[in-house]
Formats: sequence, structure tokens, C-alpha cells
Amino acid sequence: MARLIDSSVVVSLERRERQLDDLVSTWGSEEVAVASVTISELLVGVHLAVPGRRRERRQNFVEQIAERILVLPFDLTCARFHAQIVAQLQEQGQPIRLNDTLIAAIALANGYSEVTDNVKHFVRVAGLAVERPSWLE
Repeated sequence: MARLIDSSVVVSLERRERQLDDLVSTWGSEEVAVASVTISELLVGVHLAVPGRRRERRQNFVEQIAERILVLPFDLTCARFHAQIVAQLQEQGQPIRLNDTLIAAIALANGYSEVTDNVKHFVRVAGLAVERPSWLE
């Protein structure tokens, strides 16, 4: 199954000073992508970083991801999944962050599993396969 990588995984990768290839090679030849929402979250981190070397390194890392990994957009199909996800979670009294519901919708609409370090939120989404990379443990 193709995998959609969450920002929490990318942040953990950066903090551990691992390379993008470490992430991509984890699943061999299986398809790996990120959501456009994830790229936005990562870029917010770039803009909030103190100007200097760390900020430049973070910017380069995000740009490398955007260039090398498929970026899936939020489109009309995703909007339909998103509406259903939000309604179900609200009815259950277990809402999750807006960006997480957007990312989950992108994963479901494209038939991807969600790879995250935030398993406790994503497992609330009905029908979404969720996994945590073993190297995060």
C-alpha cells in the first residue's frame, strides 16, 4: 500500500539528523507521498525558525522533500472525504486538528495509509490505515 508521510515523521527525521533517503528507503519500492497540507505545516516551521543556519537547513530539507516526493493536493474528492471525516469525529465527540483531518482526507481519497508519529489522532478516522515507522521507537 502507498504511504502518506505526516509532518511529525519529517520533523522526527530532521531532529535525528537523518537524511531524506532514510525515509524513502524505509519502504523499498513502495510509493511514498506527502500531502500539500504537510508541506504547508513544514514551511510554517521554516518561517518560525530564527533566521540563520538552522532555518536555511530546514528550508533546504523541506524543498528537497517537495522536489523528491510526490505531493498530493487537496481537491474536490478530498473535500468530500474531509466533510465525512469531520462530521463522524464530531458526532463521536472526538474531533482532531483541522490539518490532521485534511491530511487524513487526502490519504483516504488517494488510497494511501497514513505514516505518523501521532497515531492516537489518526486512528480515530474510520477506514484510515495508520502506521508508525519502527525507527521512531
